[in-house]
Amino acid sequence: MSKQDLRKEYLQKRKALTETEVEDFSRKIRDWFFRSNPVHAYATVHTFLPIRRNNEIDTCLIINTLQKDFATDIVIPRSHEDGTMSHYLLTKDTVFEENKWKISEPSTVGNLRSSVFSIDLVLIPLLCFDKKGYRVGYGKGYYDRFLTECRPDVLKIGLSIFEPIDEIIDVTEFDIKMNYCITPNKIWSFS
Repeated sequence: MSKQDLRKEYLQKRKALTETEVEDFSRKIRDWFFRSNPVHAYATVHTFLPIRRNNEIDTCLIINTLQKDFATDIVIPRSHEDGTMSHYLLTKDTVFEENKWKISEPSTVGNLRSSVFSIDLVLIPLLCFDKKGYRVGYGKGYYDRFLTECRPDVLKIGLSIFEPIDEIIDVTEFDIKMNYCITPNKIWSFS
């Protein structure tokens, strides 16, 4: 299927999930993440914050564990109109504001900006992915642009409620392949 068709189908599938299902899937994904990764080896982890109305995986479960049990810096994104993102260190003092899509993001005022070169691991949002390691997101290209700015050795891990499809038929040279994708049932490797 094409990205456009997949985007439509998987947005509907996600909207059909209950809050309890999303919480359960999020806990399972968190457990796989910490069970399978040498998290202590990563000084800086970049993660998205969940858009709850879209039934996104609750990355706050991962964030809370990182803050409690690891000496890891956590970096979160802020999106811009031109399709780029800036990145901010998440601390107890981080100031948030809503963007035009009513998504909570770090404010540009009073927060510590972070360099993409400091990031060791990126947790990537997605709607669905294929068995080759390519993903379908919301279609704006924010993460593909951002990942091209990162160091070549950055670890790219997608988080997905759903298992992979066989193939996304319209992958281009601008699509960035993930190293892994974690679902509630297993970890898919594409390295």
